[in-house]
Amino acid sequence: MINLKKIIIKLLIITFTFASMAEEKVLKDQNTEFNVYTGMFDFSDDGKKSTLIGFQHQNENLNRDTFLGNLSPITGMLVTADNAGYFYTGVQAQYKIGALNFTPSFAPGLYHEGDGKDLGHLIEFKSELQISLNMSNSSQFGFSYNHISNASLGDKNPGANSYMFNFLKKF
Repeated sequence: MINLKKIIIKLLIITFTFASMAEEKVLKDQNTEFNVYTGMFDFSDDGKKSTLIGFQHQNENLNRDTFLGNLSPITGMLVTADNAGYFYTGVQAQYKIGALNFTPSFAPGLYHEGDGKDLGHLIEFKSELQISLNMSNSSQFGFSYNHISNASLGDKNPGANSYMFNFLKKF
């Protein structure tokens, strides 16, 4: 069984170590953003809610300005304390209002139930809204909410609502 608390502590130590070693000024070659997050998977289901940790990558070299705003591809994964896992890739938009960033995203992915909640299908879709605050030129702290659902591809479609606290760092 995964000791989720130890993994979260180690992940945070590694993240903050890299963050403290990195320069705070934005460099022209800073084009990769990592998002490390932790929270509660399916907080609205008392029987199956579980803590989660996750990681997401975004490459700003692949950003495109469109009529919907600035869009970029994302790839990530999350794991719950019940050994459920979700690997996804999709697209996010970013809207900035001063030091605040609003980042909606959509990402199809593959879900493995483990000992966690049965979401009804291998293929699931994640819709998310993240709100983050610039802490420096290269770091942000945020909060996000997502819904994972299979869009009725399976015989059942219970969905899962989750919230996360995020630390984002550009390298």
